[in-house]
Amino acid sequence: MNFLRKLFNIDKASSNDKLIKKQPVNLSLDDSFVHYFINKGGKFLYSTKIEEVIHNLKHIIAENRWSEISCNDIDLLKLTTNIPVTTNEKLTNTLPILTSCEHLIANSGEILFSSNQLGSQKLAQLSNDFIVYATTSQLVKNIGEGLTGIKMNFKGNIPTNISSIKNYSITDSKDDILEFNRNSKNLYLLLFEDL
Repeated sequence: MNFLRKLFNIDKASSNDKLIKKQPVNLSLDDSFVHYFINKGGKFLYSTKIEEVIHNLKHIIAENRWSEISCNDIDLLKLTTNIPVTTNEKLTNTLPILTSCEHLIANSGEILFSSNQLGSQKLAQLSNDFIVYATTSQLVKNIGEGLTGIKMNFKGNIPTNISSIKNYSITDSKDDILEFNRNSKNLYLLLFEDL
C-alpha cells in the first residue's frame, strides 16, 4: 500500500493541499467586501464617473421594469432626473428603494444603515428591493469600525435605528428561524470610486 502511495505521489499531493488551505488570504478592504457581498447574493456595479452611476441605475430600473421607486435623499433624487421613473419620497414596503448607506463592512459583506437613510422604519417593514449608492471611502474593516465611523461623523447628533442588511437573497422559507428578522433584501449596489 505504501508503495502505491509513493508511486502515485498521493501523500505529497494531499499534504500540499492541506498546506495551501491553511495559508491565510489577505484581501484588501474592497476585495474582501466584494467577495462576501457577491457570495451572499448581492449584485454589484462599480463606477468611476457619475455618468456611469446614472447609466447603471437606468439599466437596473429598466431590467426590473420598475415604473416607480421611493427615495428620500435629495442628492440621490438628482440621479433620477433623466431616467423615466416616477419617484416617491416616502419609503414604503411596495416600491423599490433608492438610498445611500452609512458604511460597507468588508469582513462580512454587510451594508450598514441608520435613521439617516431609513427614518424610524425597520428594515423588515420596507420593500424587498433596494438600490444602494455608496462610495469606496465608506468601506470599513468591520462593524466596530462602522459604528465608530458613525459616532465620529455625527458628533453630538448620533443617528438611531442602526441596522444592516446581511443577506441579499430573499428566502420564502417560513421554517428558517434565522430569517425571522427579515433583513434579506434583493439588493443592487452602485459603488462609486471616490478615492
